[in-house]
Amino acid sequence: MIDLGASQPFASGYNRHCFRHPDDPLLCLKVLRPENIEARYQRQPLAKKLLGKRRIDDNAQELKAHQQSAIQRLLSQGHAETVWQHLPRFHGSQPTTLGHANVSELLLDDQQQPAPTLEQYLQRRGFDQPMADAVRRFCHWLQHTGILTRNLLPHNLVIVTRNHQPELFLVDGLGAPTIPDKLAALPAWRQRYIARRIQRFYRRIEWELGDRAHSWEQSQKL
Repeated sequence: MIDLGASQPFASGYNRHCFRHPDDPLLCLKVLRPENIEARYQRQPLAKKLLGKRRIDDNAQELKAHQQSAIQRLLSQGHAETVWQHLPRFHGSQPTTLGHANVSELLLDDQQQPAPTLEQYLQRRGFDQPMADAVRRFCHWLQHTGILTRNLLPHNLVIVTRNHQPELFLVDGLGAPTIPDKLAALPAWRQRYIARRIQRFYRRIEWELGDRAHSWEQSQKL
């Protein structure tokens, strides 16, 4: 049992807190925020409530996402380094005093602090050439590996220096919803799915850099 009683999260999303492992500062612990999960569940229409809370449990969904066929195939073929080129190394789930946590590599900047997000980079430096190249390499990796993700959001990607250049790592949003995950057994469908995620990712970057006169959701309808 990992004791998080004296720990403070270094980052928080709506559904999870992220902690540094108290005994290993190179590991990240993602712990659910049960009050927000419950609130999100209560807002669901009845038909979705019947599917249960596990479908909105980000830790459970992340565990499932790491079992997707593309990742398991690469690992079984001895290509683990390819998997972890743009994903933090994943170590499963462990119990903590705040509930079960998903455990992964903690990605750090040059000062050994949690790495900045793409969202923060865009706000400070814009979509400059080094970042455009990093995005291109990340998208090529998705197409090459066939690894499925949900919509790619800048706050779910962090930037780490590798070989003297910035690289993107997806820290949240791995995996696809159930139906796309099943259809991904068809290679052509998988590639179309990934291509759509990439296209939407570039549109999201444009929106991040724009005047944001409309919300992201509204901008998709224009």
